[in-house]
Amino acid sequence: MDANPEVVVIGAGFGGLGVALSLRRAGFERFTVLERASGPGGVWRDNTYPGAACDVPSSLYSYSFAPSTSWPRRYSAQPDILRYLRAKAETVRDRIRFGAEVVAATFDESRNRWSVALADGDVVEADVLVRAVGQLTTPAVPALPGLGRFAGEVFHSAAWRHDVDLRGKRVAVVGTGASAAQFVPEIAPLTEHLTVFQRSAPHVLPKPDAPLTGRSHPARLRAARGGVWLAGETLTRLLHGRLSPALVSAVAAAHLRRQVRDPALREALRPTTRPGCKRVLFSNDWYPALSRPDVEVVTGPITEVTARGLRVGGREVPADVLIWGTGFTVSGFGSGLRVTGRDGRDLTETWAGRPRAHLGLTVPGFPNLFLVYGPNTNLGGNSVITMIEAQCRYVVEAVRHLAGSGTALEVRPEVAEAFDAEMTSRLARGLWSTCSSWYRTADGSITTNWPGTTWEYLRRTRLRPADFEPARVEV
Repeated sequence: MDANPEVVVIGAGFGGLGVALSLRRAGFERFTVLERASGPGGVWRDNTYPGAACDVPSSLYSYSFAPSTSWPRRYSAQPDILRYLRAKAETVRDRIRFGAEVVAATFDESRNRWSVALADGDVVEADVLVRAVGQLTTPAVPALPGLGRFAGEVFHSAAWRHDVDLRGKRVAVVGTGASAAQFVPEIAPLTEHLTVFQRSAPHVLPKPDAPLTGRSHPARLRAARGGVWLAGETLTRLLHGRLSPALVSAVAAAHLRRQVRDPALREALRPTTRPGCKRVLFSNDWYPALSRPDVEVVTGPITEVTARGLRVGGREVPADVLIWGTGFTVSGFGSGLRVTGRDGRDLTETWAGRPRAHLGLTVPGFPNLFLVYGPNTNLGGNSVITMIEAQCRYVVEAVRHLAGSGTALEVRPEVAEAFDAEMTSRLARGLWSTCSSWYRTADGSITTNWPGTTWEYLRRTRLRPADFEPARVEV
């Protein structure tokens, strides 16, 4: 292996750009970012639904090493976040290939090299492969009977149809998660009637949003980021029961009482699960939107889709437009990309429907492969950018180690198995033991979320040569 390893990064969202920026900051220049789209941004490029925004303050939902002084509000909207990512991408633009869709990656054991095949027939080789395709790439659509019979327009919030005029239409929205909580208040005033179908009510907290002024000084930016991070760590501890989740429930209940006057609607919107089992939302206009006289909340299970609407029990709810606000399938981790490691093993087949990786980063049998935002690295109470930065640091440490050793890094099976057993055990207790099925794979495992704080993850994601196969690492 060359003393300056070549790195290929798949994806130019927050994760992939973070790796690229971190490599350049560390002095490594032999890297290429492959992005299938025509521009950077990942989910913030693709999700353009009305009201799209982040529910993490921008001071923390940005790279710590590249703060912005131009955030217009504490919680920035999609256009502002995309503008930030485009600006960061420009600093590594010479290393990004847009329109480069990766279809397969294969490890060559004889050379300790990855061969990356593109849809256009081109092949790119590298010593290190970083898969930064994220968890939020595949929209989830429930497999309801009669799905193809609906005569009106149908689309998912992640692929918003801006050409569909909702004015004067009867609109049905399925889902009450983070996306729906943002676009429903935006479209409710346009529609003739809006019906929101709710499987389970989320906990909703007030959103302390405000215009940002006077934070351009670096010290103020660091202080703002540190304060928000500490608040997120506190919320995480609340949700995981290290402190009592009763405080989150009490604040959410007070917010509901204050904003919803109708007792029947208030009861329908009262959460029945523990805070954190379904993502806690921050919104000041979700409840007022649902309280409008031309908006109805339906809580019964949808039994089928008809040509004219959705059926709940014996009632058909008419609709001209159907919008899925049902989030993403988060357990696949980019399974559409075929990755072949040592001895011809396929990553998807190795996972067998249950993705797992040591620290969410490395998988036995797949040398010099690193995942960003991989299994068990999602969060419920802080900024995932903190997790991503820890993973970027790990990748840089791995590249630096490979530059010195000239060998391959392959995590030992017993190390990965111990980490997986720990995650399984911790996620079977406390908060997660009471959560419903949408976090779980077919065998009941939770493969998406990290059970601790970001501080714990930051401490643990230091490259340890002892974690890797001794025959393939020179220490």
